[in-house]
Amino acid sequence: MGVRFTGWGIGIPDRVVTNDELSLTLDTSDAWISERTGIRERRIGGTTRTLGATAGAAALEDAGLGPSDIDFILVATSTPDRMAPSTASMIQADIGATCPALDLNAACSSFMYGVRVAQGLIETGTKRVLLIGADRLTGWVDWSDRNTAVLFGDGGGACVMEYSEDVNDILSFSLGTDGTATEILSCHHGDTFTMDGREVFRRAVRAVVDSSLEALEGAGLSADDLSLIIPHQANIRIIQAVAERLGISMDKAVITLDRYGNTSSSSIPLAFDIARKEGRIKPGEYALLTGFGAGMTWASSIIRWS
Repeated sequence: MGVRFTGWGIGIPDRVVTNDELSLTLDTSDAWISERTGIRERRIGGTTRTLGATAGAAALEDAGLGPSDIDFILVATSTPDRMAPSTASMIQADIGATCPALDLNAACSSFMYGVRVAQGLIETGTKRVLLIGADRLTGWVDWSDRNTAVLFGDGGGACVMEYSEDVNDILSFSLGTDGTATEILSCHHGDTFTMDGREVFRRAVRAVVDSSLEALEGAGLSADDLSLIIPHQANIRIIQAVAERLGISMDKAVITLDRYGNTSSSSIPLAFDIARKEGRIKPGEYALLTGFGAGMTWASSIIRWS
């Protein structure tokens, strides 16, 4: 029994906000932001629902499927549009599906947790799952705080995962949570994000490296076997530190945060879709998908692109 990725899609707002624009209201500059984060601009707008529905519809079209072909919808998000109903139920209606649908929240690791949950659903009898990662973090940012306001963008990314008798794209998984680190990156109801940047950096690098090594070991591979690493797009310095510790050239890292910022649950599917369209991964090649988020959560997986 195997699981294949058969379609990918993204949903991105039209409005582009550059570092120079932020410098008009914040004590910052393009040089300060880009040097510390790697971000030059981000997209802002839409809702988690609209971004997710756009990405989901694009993934269905890419897979050559219609809404009735999907047996389950998972929406990975930490910014649902409402407390109830779930964003997944609203997206289900928007794309015209009739299958079960639910939200899943593991902060910026939500999409990777969703891959694991979707894999489990498929292994227990579900034929096709539409997995959507979507977040509108800019609605929960203190725009007077230059330490957080410059980081985030809005976006959606999605994939179709389905049962296969003879092909398996997912070779290994490593995921975990450290609940003792909940306060280093958090957002209370009705409030905005707060972050201990140094502690997030320290813990994130360690968690991503350890889980990546565990995933590589589970797949029976080494870092040299990888064609791509597709990391959560939080900060270029975190990505560089992870690549250095794993012995992976930055040439193999897919970087989209310069254009989109940190789009949370959508960052990995967004980056994968762009890499695929640019021809950076070919059939039979291996990729490491790895991320982390508030919680503190982390997840890494080795996939073989079929």
